[in-house]
This record gives sequence, structure tokens and C-alpha cells, in this order.
Amino acid sequence: MLALLAPGQGAQTPGMLTPWLDMEGVAPRLRWLSSLTGLDLIGLGTTAQSEEIRATQVTQPLLVATGLVAAEQLGLDEVTVMAGHSIGELTAAALAGVLSAESAVGLAGARGRAMATACSEADTGMAAVLGGDPDEVLQCIEEYGLTAANRNGAGQVVAAGAVAGVQRLADKPPAKARVVVLQVAGAFHSDYMASARQALAAVAGGVPAADPVRLLLSNADGTAVPTGADTLRRLVAQVTSTVRWDLCQATLRHLGVTAAIELPPAGTLAGLARRELKGVEVVTLKTPDDLAAARDLIARHGGPAGAEPSVSFRVVVAPAAGTFAPGALSEGDSLSIGTAVGHVMTRQGSHDVMLTYPAVLAEWLAVDGDPVAAGQPLARLHPLGGSR
Repeated sequence: MLALLAPGQGAQTPGMLTPWLDMEGVAPRLRWLSSLTGLDLIGLGTTAQSEEIRATQVTQPLLVATGLVAAEQLGLDEVTVMAGHSIGELTAAALAGVLSAESAVGLAGARGRAMATACSEADTGMAAVLGGDPDEVLQCIEEYGLTAANRNGAGQVVAAGAVAGVQRLADKPPAKARVVVLQVAGAFHSDYMASARQALAAVAGGVPAADPVRLLLSNADGTAVPTGADTLRRLVAQVTSTVRWDLCQATLRHLGVTAAIELPPAGTLAGLARRELKGVEVVTLKTPDDLAAARDLIARHGGPAGAEPSVSFRVVVAPAAGTFAPGALSEGDSLSIGTAVGHVMTRQGSHDVMLTYPAVLAEWLAVDGDPVAAGQPLARLHPLGGSR
């Protein structure tokens, strides 16, 4: 099973688009996406210096556009899971079929502008905490009045909040931990971004969204997102919420993912995956020179060829760890798109297990009250007219 990973803000590098412009159709594609943001994405991705592309209102649409034009050079029919870190979740949502490329880049532009404005409202910052006891690190962050904005796994937590609290954390780090103050404009994924969340919500309400045709993992809790409407809701809430990349990686592990490709500007998520997902083969797609390796990985670890593979049976899996409650269904029932096969109860609430293809319920694999892990098979289905 293969996953595609999209990096977030901070991964950008000067000139990251330069090698992709030699690919047929990439330059016109970027000019079109530029027209949706009012930015010169080609110039920003080729000749702009670090300081210019670090600006939040620039970085976010630039990262999404870069990831999308690179992914369009790959055959994605055999990729099972999409996941993105922070702004990368917009890239993942487009590749999972929820958003058009235009909607994803447009939303990234709106998000970046709103977050840049929120950053100007208070003197805030962020710092990465590396190592230390996980519980002690979180306790220390809270004591300093900060928020654990990113919980990335592999002993890495990013704290966000007032500059005074960030400096205190740097001066008195948790035991056996190292603190690196980050060069960012503000306290992303914290309550300091409340005005940005409101601004993005006002825009997102008018964005067309389809249900995912591939597994799309949410930054909020690592669960698979069942609908387009839920995806948009989570993308808006994400602006002030902790990015739980540690839980996304846990879900990848529970699903049995055997390989992953990180989209450009690749490197950050690949490093985390190599530390947290032992045995998973990882390719970093930095330039077109890496396309051959990425396509080879898809050929060896992907699913059956074709957008609508013809299979005899499929299984639905638990979107999160919890307790399973089956729906009011019997074996042999015909199920339509959007049917809730059942529910998984977690500490965060109830998660519907929704179908994205018509099928017949062939066999229950879990029963009412069963404790289940994320990715655990719940029911075996016979797809009608192919599966998605």
C-alpha cells in the first residue's frame, strides 16, 4: 500500500520550481494558477530569495501549486492514501478528489493572506522542541502559556504563542530537550489565528467539494475523512488546531502502508517517516530526476492498475481506533454511496464509516462493541460496477 505525502510551511526552498518548468505544460499550468492568487508563482518558485518566499501569504499557495504540478506528472490511480502536513492537507485534499487544483490553490491564497494578517495582530512566534520526555515537554509548553501547535512524532513538538513564552521555553527547555526558535511570522495553529479561521470559514463555505475517492487523512486526529463537507470543515478548524502528524503516521502504520512518496519540496516528512515508520520505503520527489524512482515505487507498492480496478471483494476499515458499532444492516443488503456501514466511537466522538461506492454487504468482520484499531477491516463488500 502506498501513500502520498504533502509537506507544509517551512519546507520551501529558493528555486524549487526551476527544474519542473522544463516539463511539458507546467509553465502554462502555473501561469493559470498564478492568475487565481494574484501572485507570480513562477517567479517566486525560481528567482525569489528565501526571505520573500518565507512570507505566509506567498508560501502557502506556492507550496500547494508546487505539490500539485509535480503530482500531475505521476500516475496516481494506484496510490491509496493521501496526507498533508498543515497547508499540505490542501494539496492532499485536491489529490484525493475533494477539491479541484484551482480551489486548493485559491483556498491556500486566502488562508495565507488571513494568517499573515492574524500574525500582525500580536507579537507571537514558534519554537521546535526536540527530544525530552513527551509528557514533560507538553507540560512545560503549557506552563509557559504556549500551545503544542505541531506534534510531529519522532520526538518533535512545535510550540506556539507569545514571544515572551517562546523565549522562556528557549531559555529553560524541558530536561534532555533542545529548543530551536523558528523564523516564522507568528503562532500558527493556535488561538492567535482565530481571526484567520473566521476569514477562511467565510470563503470555504462557497467552495465546491466532492467526497474523497482515496483515503484522505486528517491532521486533526489522523482519521480518514469521509466526506467533502467534513474535509472543508476540518481544513478551516485546522488553522487554530494542533497538527497531529504523529497520529497521521500512526494511521499509516495501522493501515499497513509499505511505501511513501513525499511531494516537493520534499525532505521533512520523509525524514519523519523514516524514523517513525520502520521498513517503509520512502522516495523524496524533489525534481523531475526523481520521477523514475517514484513511478517505480508506485509500480511495486501500489494497488491494482486503473482508476476503477475490478475486484471481487473489498473491505471497509476503521477510520480511527475505538469501539465499533455496526449500522442497521444485514449481510446481503445493497448499499449506496454515502451509506454509513457503522460507527467508531473514540474519545473525540463518533466517526461514521461511509461508503464511496455502491456495494453489497458480504460479511461482517467486526461486531458490536468490538475494540478496533485504525485501519482494521470491519466488513467485506462486493462492489457493484467496480470500486473506487
